Amino acid sequence: MTEERTLNLLGALALSVVDGLEAVVEASMGHGGETPAALVTLGAEPGLSINTLRQILNLSHPGTVRLIDRLEAQGLVERRSGSDGRTLALFLTDLGYERRQATLTERRQQLKFAVNSLTPDECEQLTHLLEKMLTAMTTSELRAFAICRLCEEEVCPSDRCPVDQQYCRMVSK
Repeated sequence: MTEERTLNLLGALALSVVDGLEAVVEASMGHGGETPAALVTLGAEPGLSINTLRQILNLSHPGTVRLIDRLEAQGLVERRSGSDGRTLALFLTDLGYERRQATLTERRQQLKFAVNSLTPDECEQLTHLLEKMLTAMTTSELRAFAICRLCEEEVCPSDRCPVDQQYCRMVSK
C-alpha cells in the first residue's frame, strides 16, 4: 500500500503542478499548447530546424509550421537560412526573448508554490531525488530535449543538469 500511495501522491502533485504551470504560462503568453515550449526551446537552442523543433515538441510537421507562422506573425520568431542551405533555422527576436523570460519568470513563481512549505534541508533532499528521477527518465536525445523543453537552462547549466549529464553518458558508451 505504501508504494501505491506514493505513486498516487506523486500523480496528484504532478497534475497540480502541470495545471498551475499551464495556467500561468498561457496567461503570460496569451497562448497555450506548445507555444511557450517553442519559445523556451528556441531561446536555449537558437538555430533549430522546424523538423528538430517538431520532434522536441512532439507535433506534426504541419502543426509546427503553423506554430512558427503564428510566432513569426507576432514578431517573436524569425526564419533564417540554415547551415546546409536547404533548411531554415529558427531564432527568437528581441521580443521573443522578452516573452521567453516573462514565461520563465511566471513558471518559477508557480513552482515556488509547490516547495514553499519545505525547509531548506527538505529542499536539498528534494533536489537530490529530482536529479535521480530525471536521470532515470532520460532515455534518448529527444526525450532529453522534451524533458527540458520548458526548463530555465540558465539556472541549470549542462554541467549540473541531470538530463544533460545522463544524455552525455548515453552517447559516450
